[in-house]
Amino acid sequence: MRYGKTAVKPSERSLEIRLLGRNKTKSEPYLTSFTKVSSTLHFSISPNFTRRSPSSALSLTADHITQDYCTSFYNQIKTIRYVFIINKTKQQVPGILIMELNSIKDAFDRVTKKQKVSSSKSQETIEHISQEIELALSGIQSATPQPDYNLILDELKTKLKEMAPLDQLEATQKELNLAMSKYTKLLEKQFNPDISKSYRNVDFDFHTINQIITSHLYREGMFDLGDCFVNESHEEPVIDKKAHFLEMYQILESMKSRDLGPALKWATANHEKLQQNGSDIELKLHRLQFMEILKLGHRDEALKYMRTCISPFSNQHFSEIQKLMACLLWAGKLESSPYIELLSPTHWAKLAHELAQQFCNLLGESYQSPLSVTVAAGVQALPTLLKLVSVMTGKKQEWQSMKQLPVPVDLDQEFQFHSIFVCPVSRDQASEENPPMLMSCGHVLCKQSITKLSKNNSTRPFKCPYCPTEVEVGQCRQLYF
Repeated sequence: MRYGKTAVKPSERSLEIRLLGRNKTKSEPYLTSFTKVSSTLHFSISPNFTRRSPSSALSLTADHITQDYCTSFYNQIKTIRYVFIINKTKQQVPGILIMELNSIKDAFDRVTKKQKVSSSKSQETIEHISQEIELALSGIQSATPQPDYNLILDELKTKLKEMAPLDQLEATQKELNLAMSKYTKLLEKQFNPDISKSYRNVDFDFHTINQIITSHLYREGMFDLGDCFVNESHEEPVIDKKAHFLEMYQILESMKSRDLGPALKWATANHEKLQQNGSDIELKLHRLQFMEILKLGHRDEALKYMRTCISPFSNQHFSEIQKLMACLLWAGKLESSPYIELLSPTHWAKLAHELAQQFCNLLGESYQSPLSVTVAAGVQALPTLLKLVSVMTGKKQEWQSMKQLPVPVDLDQEFQFHSIFVCPVSRDQASEENPPMLMSCGHVLCKQSITKLSKNNSTRPFKCPYCPTEVEVGQCRQLYF
């Protein structure tokens, strides 16, 4: 950052000092001028400052200097944050990724520290310049009978030259630019901007994709956004699904305000289905309502509620009902009773979570949004795929036509929803074309391994690799997990 000369132009009500110079990086704002009008000091920042066009400035206050320097860094941090916010399933971030994010955070902290130092130094220098200008203005206003403007301004120019404000600012500005440069390079290194090579070219069914997105928005409670998406994508509205999830969120909102009425109404209406699923959520809701009545000291009302709503569950939950009956003895003073654990606020949160699970289960839907789970799994697998593409590109090999990836993609246990069988002979994972087969001896191999062992002869017996039993291909049966 280098500056040339200083131009001074006096006026009756304002004194403007314009610093002419060159900006090495067009995207970085620099202080180009400031104007003293009455008691207010205005600063001008030029986003594309050059020697030929120093006057294309935007008037800002001193506080904006700090914000302008940090804007680009903050936007990039928001981008990083968005990748992990999108996943609401609370996945655990791998250790390597945490280390990479920590290094990015450290680099960002260094930039902000340098920025604060640079901003503080700029403020200090500007205040010093402002004081000198104030003295010059006082000299002009107090001089009688006729002030010598040239002499006063020459003295001001000399003082400013001795102060060398640009030299003072240059060192801190260079340190800030260096930290900023390192930070952007680190971002480019850690985050691959082009991920298009890591997925196959698939002909998407856009109608299905739009339906998945719509269902996700309704599932997450963003009904207005879902309706907007349906209108703009010109899709048929999913009225039934929206109505079901709207009912679920209304129940959950009522529970947040300690109103169990809608939840109990839903549980009663679905009593048979909940019992078939082995769920006791209806009893848990009644228990919570019973404790709320008892907490207010209404023993008779609680006893009546017990006889009406809870006693039908006595056959399967007798011990639980005995505990609730004992709570009647502590009406109005449950906080000092042995059953104080039943008043814990965590019961409300746990029950709301369980209700959402059971609600989705009765709808035939998964509790977690398939879209969010897919995105989370993709984020976890993306580094492996990007590395695979890089290696295979270097070897001039094409992986788009492969039926199976040459490297394993390890996902966390929460992403594994089905049993997986790996043949103990070929070490290949079972598939539809190569299913697991149960042999007459009880051992299991994949179909291709059995074919090789029998030498593609269905009547020729072969020895099991794990026991001395002679097995025929016709005796093998396909397994379904």
